[in-house]
Amino acid sequence: MRPHAFTIFTFAVVLMAGTLTGGGLAYADGKDKEDDKATMAAAAKVTIEQAVKTASQKVPGKIIEAELETKHNRLVWEVEIVTSDKKVMEVHIDAASGAVIDVEEE
Repeated sequence: MRPHAFTIFTFAVVLMAGTLTGGGLAYADGKDKEDDKATMAAAAKVTIEQAVKTASQKVPGKIIEAELETKHNRLVWEVEIVTSDKKVMEVHIDAASGAVIDVEEE
């Protein structure tokens, strides 16, 4: 299962289960999706600009997407980059520390 598909599947399971608590943040049934995004953004110590800069230093290429997500019970910036050889790479940046967690091909 692709990582993105797994994220969607996990989110669906969470919606059915009711409430997910991860990294000190509580997410309800998804009714207030914009509020969830605002809560996540407020909790992130690393800005999107910092995450994109760090990802670009790790994997050169063209940034096509940057998204704040919860993965492995922590807040993570997922930055997608298209490399010169046309591969789409995901760089995961810890939203608290700014450290690169991993790099994977999408």
